[in-house]
This record gives sequence, C-alpha cells and structure tokens, in this order.
Amino acid sequence: MARLQIAQDPVADELLSTDAFALVTGMLLDQQFPMERAFAGPAKIVERFGSLDPEAIAAADPEAFADMCATPPAVHRYGRSMAGRIQELAKIVVDEYDGDTESIWTTATTGKELFSRIRALPGFGEQKAKIFTALLAKQLDVKPSGWTTVTGDYGRKGFRSVADVVDGDSLIKVREFKKAAKAAAKK
Repeated sequence: MARLQIAQDPVADELLSTDAFALVTGMLLDQQFPMERAFAGPAKIVERFGSLDPEAIAAADPEAFADMCATPPAVHRYGRSMAGRIQELAKIVVDEYDGDTESIWTTATTGKELFSRIRALPGFGEQKAKIFTALLAKQLDVKPSGWTTVTGDYGRKGFRSVADVVDGDSLIKVREFKKAAKAAAKK
C-alpha cells in the first residue's frame, strides 16, 4: 500500500498505509468527527485492543469492545455506537471476504462493482462510498474500469475530500472546500 498521510500522525498514518482494515475503519469513523481524528481511530484500537485483526474484532465481546472504544480519549465522539459498526464491518470482512479486507477492492473488476461493495459496508452511504472509491483510486492506484463514473466529482482533481489529503496543506485545502460548500448550501 502507498504511504498515506491522512491522520497527520506518523504512527496512525503508518497503520493506515500498511493495514487495509485500518484504512476502511478510518473511513467508517469519518463521520461527524474531525477527519484526522477519525483516521487516527484505528491506531487507538490497536493500542488498546492489541490488534486490528477482523476475526478478533468480530469475536470480541460487544460490551467490552464498546467500553474500550468509548474510553477517553474515545475512538470517536460516538464511541459506543461506532464500536458496534466496527464489529459489523469486521464480521463482513470475515464472512464475505475470508478475512482479507484488501480483497474488497483488489478483486473488484469494475468501478461499479467496487462502489457496490463499499456501499454495502456498514456506515457507508452513497457519498462516503464515492469518497472511499476515489481515495482508493487516487492514493492506492485502485482504478477498475469505470471508477471515475461512480465517484463523480470526488474523482476529479482538486481538494474535495479525504481522497485528496496527502499532507498537511492538502488537509487545510479540503477543510476550506468543505467550509465553502456548507456556506453555499445554506444560501
């Protein structure tokens, strides 16, 4: 995998760069929470749980896992509910992808198939699935035929989403774009 710099923390970014489950979990957590803190969440899980192995997470006691995720500093502002989603995600990876998170994207033959697989993951609505598909294409060079069609504007050059965050400057530009988009939507 490529060297990612989404969390803006060397330890968290190294994990995102080397562990596919960390990357998809970070994207799952990127909701109503600062982007870089969401993508640092998987590193907190490893620190506390000792592993990001989907099988171990899927098998963990739900209450204990939720407590761990909610303990300050929490993995997410909604730590308990996100813990449940992380476990759901782990179960899907184990049951549907034989524990191999990366196969979600490495075995997809078209952009439409890739988008559909991502869209089927817990917590991945249409927009998040488009963004994650764009992130895979732009930063990991996962570009099955038709990926630009399913990602819409997120597949274009610019600073629209986490798919475009490659360093601290690009993070600031993405934040500015999002702020301007929210202001325009309010008008």
